[in-house]
Formats: sequence, C-alpha cells, structure tokens
Amino acid sequence: MRSRYSAYVLQLEDYLLATWHASTRPAALDLAAAPPKWLGLQVKTHTETANTASVEFVARCRVGGRAQRMHEISRFVREDGRWYYVDGVIEA
Repeated sequence: MRSRYSAYVLQLEDYLLATWHASTRPAALDLAAAPPKWLGLQVKTHTETANTASVEFVARCRVGGRAQRMHEISRFVREDGRWYYVDGVIEA
C-alpha cells in the first residue's frame, strides 16, 4: 500500500499499472491532468491470508486549495509471489 501511495505522489503511472491486477486494471491513467498535492497516508488496519490481503487506509491531499481525505479499504491478491491491487471500497 505504501509503495502505491508513493507512486501516486510521484505520478509513477507505469508502476501503478504494473501493480494493478489484470482483471481490474484500467487501460491507462492520467495522473497529470489534475494532480492533487498528497499530504500523508495513515494505514489503519491490515489483514492477510496466504494469497489475499486487505488494507484500510486514509490518504490526505489538497485539491484546488481544499483539503480532502480518501478513506478506502483496498483488496490485494498475490500471484507468483507478487502482490496486486484488485479494487477498493471508499468509506464515508
């Protein structure tokens, strides 16, 4: 999770796509269109089994001068020894 957050901060689209599971991966990202200023990441919980994991986190950012927070529970799957982001549910 931290590596994907860092990739968003650094706008590393290739890394984000490479760590996104093929079943849910978008064809492309356009992070440069309106990039937020990322302010921090707090990992709240983490659960893991042999080949699946979930991470609950809050990411803070500023968009157009306004502070925002993204609270998500993300799902990951391990294939061939590598973890891939599958999807996430935004929490209120």
